[in-house]
Amino acid sequence: MKYIKILETSSYLPKRKITSEELERKLQLEENYIYKRTGIKQRYFIEQEKIEELAINAVKKLKKIKDIGLIIVATTSSDNLMPGIANYIQKQLEIDRCICLDVFAGCSGYINCFDIAKMYIENEKIQNALIVGVDTLSKFTDEKDISTAIILADGAGATLIEATDEYKKYYSNIQTKGINNQILTCKSQQKIYMDGKEIYKYAVKETVENIKETLKNSGETLETIKYIVPHQSNLKIMKSIASRLEIDMDKIYTNIETVGNTFCASIPIALDEMNKKGLLNENDKILLIGYGGGLNTGSILIQI
Repeated sequence: MKYIKILETSSYLPKRKITSEELERKLQLEENYIYKRTGIKQRYFIEQEKIEELAINAVKKLKKIKDIGLIIVATTSSDNLMPGIANYIQKQLEIDRCICLDVFAGCSGYINCFDIAKMYIENEKIQNALIVGVDTLSKFTDEKDISTAIILADGAGATLIEATDEYKKYYSNIQTKGINNQILTCKSQQKIYMDGKEIYKYAVKETVENIKETLKNSGETLETIKYIVPHQSNLKIMKSIASRLEIDMDKIYTNIETVGNTFCASIPIALDEMNKKGLLNENDKILLIGYGGGLNTGSILIQI
């Protein structure tokens, strides 16, 4: 049986930086309104870049690409039905033959992609997999809708994983509850709609339950987990998750202050930032948790 190892991480943010002060002036909001409600001080928007260009720019930063058997992309804002973003990446990398998939699973899409890639490797169908999360949400944001205009952002993150014979603990817990899926929607060529109050209640309740279930079923505890790396949705939500779990915020990695909410890109961007800071060490156990449109909630407990 094969296990998986994170080989490399990377990320890419567009050049156009938008501060919360700029948005407050534009939207005629009171000073510090955005930070108080979201924890965001700045975010990045595309100008002329296409979504596949963001993904390719993130992938280009990887130095260990070889023998890629699967390119799998999580997104909610693809410009085309076909070819998919994964196909554009394959073409750019000049890979003659591999599996290419785009996955639409809301903000937890990266978690779904990671788990799919892990199963391909575990069953020895492939040796390496490239997992990408990318979104360009500025295209789908209604400036008149304060609940989304102050929080959404653009970006891409990539994670390269490979097969290993060395035991590495892995446990996934992915669930969908579509009965209440109307609280976060985006129809084709339209703007994102989000019921902020309902999203907050869902995100906190379902995420905490998912984490507790993952820990119980994997035989781990909060004490054995070095970091929880959540989808960077809203700082208030992440603080509420910490409070419900009765843990210090130091255990929950956040970068929403400087990056904003990039949907499918948020977890791989955070992972890359952690990696660059030297926070991910051999055999550390971390828990990745995504939640959002679907409504989908998914966690992965992985040993570095």
